[in-house]
Amino acid sequence: MEAGPRDTERDAPEHGARGAGHEADSLSPDGPDELDVTPEVEVELRPTRRLRIWQLAPIVMLAAVGSLMFAFPLAFEFGDGGAVVAMLGLLISCCAAGWSMMAARRVGYAWPGLPSRGSAQRPDWRVIALYAGVCAVLVALAVWRVARLR
Repeated sequence: MEAGPRDTERDAPEHGARGAGHEADSLSPDGPDELDVTPEVEVELRPTRRLRIWQLAPIVMLAAVGSLMFAFPLAFEFGDGGAVVAMLGLLISCCAAGWSMMAARRVGYAWPGLPSRGSAQRPDWRVIALYAGVCAVLVALAVWRVARLR
């Protein structure tokens, strides 16, 4: 015997069985028709969270001022106070970077390779090691350059 859909017309006796033809008319060989089923649509009710201009403006201004304070003393070496101004600029730039990361995290953004806030995923240790290594190299280069000014 073969497993498959029943062919009710072939199984039904030719004469004498009542309702056999009616059952064959109501079912198709594939099963019931699913034309009257409406598809489900998922709609997000909350608006997407984005960083607004009033959140971005102070971060961008602090980053610009800090990077200029860091870059000009390193490039032009004016006087003995250049190293102090450069380190202060580096500190302000790092504060702006930290502020922007916290604002982006609060909105729901995440660094590439790291899971978003509230997810059950664990961060990959290789990505964290890569980020820590890049930060360590940048800080070492900045401190080395400022130390060379003296």
